[in-house]
Amino acid sequence: MTSAPVGEHEIAAFRLLHSQVADAVETALLGKRDVIDLVLVAMFAGGHVLLEDVPGTGKTTLARAVANALGGQSRRVQFTPDLLPSDVTGTSVYDPRSGEVRFRPGPVFANVVLADEINRAAAKTQSALLEVMEERTVTVDGVGHPVGEPFLVVATQNPIDLDGTYRLPEAQLDRFMLRTSIGYPERQHELNVLRPGSPAGRIVQVPAVTSPQMVAQYSHLLANLHVAEPILTYISEIGAATRASDRLRLGASTRGLRALVRCVQVYAAAQGRHFVVPSDVQRLTGPVLAHRLVLTREALLAGATSEEVLSAAVQSVPVPRPGP
Repeated sequence: MTSAPVGEHEIAAFRLLHSQVADAVETALLGKRDVIDLVLVAMFAGGHVLLEDVPGTGKTTLARAVANALGGQSRRVQFTPDLLPSDVTGTSVYDPRSGEVRFRPGPVFANVVLADEINRAAAKTQSALLEVMEERTVTVDGVGHPVGEPFLVVATQNPIDLDGTYRLPEAQLDRFMLRTSIGYPERQHELNVLRPGSPAGRIVQVPAVTSPQMVAQYSHLLANLHVAEPILTYISEIGAATRASDRLRLGASTRGLRALVRCVQVYAAAQGRHFVVPSDVQRLTGPVLAHRLVLTREALLAGATSEEVLSAAVQSVPVPRPGP
């Protein structure tokens, strides 16, 4: 049984909603529309985001502004070496008044969770968060406690000051739908941020323009957006090209290619289309696949990056052309 195709009026409504959410977030994070769009793509695609950035670029502002714009809850967890899995997921506690053991939810029970400096926590704590990201359920004492919808984890890694950090293994990096960075603002935007009275960073002024229920509804709807067979073949061939590259020890996984399909569905709808075109794939290939690739030692010594190798792989694959 196939699901009904997504109609043009639904696409038009989603494009308007997506624009309203992005506009609301941009009132607090000036000049970073591309990054905001990527985070919203991940949210509507049901995935999670890894931000690799230096301190003070607006990571917390971005996560909280997204939560405010969708009218949901946000939580921030500062990852440290002594953080326990129960500090993230929650634990069972004894209630002396009722004489019962109750589950006390952890900070993952929110619509948007900022996992700050995730690489500073021990592997066991990292795994607890990543398990919830994948399963969307916290299991304590054999009882499952599902998190709400939408559920977006924005995890950050600091590329400097790496003393005392625990690098995320490749298998865990593969759990993130996409990776990006905010970066420093352009000069004019930075001047606007510096001006007294600037709305930049003022989370309380970010208006709620939708609801978590509406976001979840569109997330399920867009999973049915049409992706033509030549586009699917194009994505598959890009994955095969990465696996055949002599500069990569590990190419794109099938999970990564599935994530790319989900992302291009949302991205195409945000552009007002009910179908995917090759440029959608090319736009999102880097953010979705680059962090899943592992370079060979020779490529690392030569100064290559996963983005460069991925770009070469994409260029080696013929772009599908529209039929007659």
